[in-house]
Amino acid sequence: MSGNSSSSTAIIMKLFPLLSFLFFTLGTVLSNPQRYESIFNFGDSLSDTGNFLLSGAVAFPVIGKLPYGVSFFQHATGRCSDGRLVVDFIAEAYGLPYLPPYLAIDNGHDFKHGVNFAVAGATALDPQFFKELKLESLLWTKDSLSIQLGWFKKLKSSLCTTKQDCDNYFKKSLFLVGEIGGNDYNYAFFVGASIKKLRAFVPVVVDAITKATSALIEEGVVELVVPGNLPIGCSAAYMTLFQSPNKADYDPKNGCLKAFNSFAKYHNNQLKRALEMLRQKYPHARIIYADYYGAAIRFFHAPRHYGFFNSTLTACCGGGGPYNFNNSARCGHIGSKACNNPSAHVNWDGIHLTEASYRHIAKGLISGLFSTPPLSSPL
Repeated sequence: MSGNSSSSTAIIMKLFPLLSFLFFTLGTVLSNPQRYESIFNFGDSLSDTGNFLLSGAVAFPVIGKLPYGVSFFQHATGRCSDGRLVVDFIAEAYGLPYLPPYLAIDNGHDFKHGVNFAVAGATALDPQFFKELKLESLLWTKDSLSIQLGWFKKLKSSLCTTKQDCDNYFKKSLFLVGEIGGNDYNYAFFVGASIKKLRAFVPVVVDAITKATSALIEEGVVELVVPGNLPIGCSAAYMTLFQSPNKADYDPKNGCLKAFNSFAKYHNNQLKRALEMLRQKYPHARIIYADYYGAAIRFFHAPRHYGFFNSTLTACCGGGGPYNFNNSARCGHIGSKACNNPSAHVNWDGIHLTEASYRHIAKGLISGLFSTPPLSSPL
């Protein structure tokens, strides 16, 4: 026994330098995710860094002034939050500057490291779809996903000229296709459309997202992240607009509206199936599903674990009410005010999340915990 023990010890001592090297290498890989030289983003208010304001839209002008931007930038930037968004944290993680909004490029912005095409209020479906449903007047913007895709195609010739140039450039680029699609449902839900009716919309919305993803791959893009929907049943806006006297409508684990969260999961499952089909069609591309729902629902199940010490269902900035969301005194409007510590809140203005929430979501994606296949894994 003692002889075997001595022999084992000797072997371990010989292997120790190799094991130390392996552990060091693994630690380096995990702490330094694959480097990208540029990031391009498409989407809505969850990732807009200024396009909505630059477009001259007037539907939601308060995002152009404080308290929007108060926590990090100390001034409004056109972001629908108190600070940075998921796309900002992803850029930081890969050592890249914050993405300039596409509509600011003519103002001298350098876009070699990427561009943000997202517009607050944008939909996956074109305005014509909503016009036929007589909902067009509700749209904040007509810059839908297809318009954003057109902007990219217009810009492409400035990024690369030959096919080889484009192949080399896009191999080092990350494309974020959304989150997009949430507004397609929001506009309809907020004017009284039923969940049953909107379930019929889901395949159409998912098809628009996957077609845009496919179009980007056809343009030479090889690495794409496609996020799903957030748990909308936990948002202060939904909690306020769809309050129910029936306790059975609320999830006992977190207090959120079960039916709306189930709807979000239905959309996400449909999207995951569609992305799997795209992977089979384009095996050379890395199509990553970002589980925004899974990354965010943690906050409502165990808020204190993530540093959220205020009610997770109450907005930081609002005009009162049980969830501090008042449609006639929304954040930034007369009659509203922001909390003193946004980082202790999950929800910022009733619809959008705080910088603190977005940081945790981004970390979940970059670590690979909520990205499939993992965002941090090499090509």
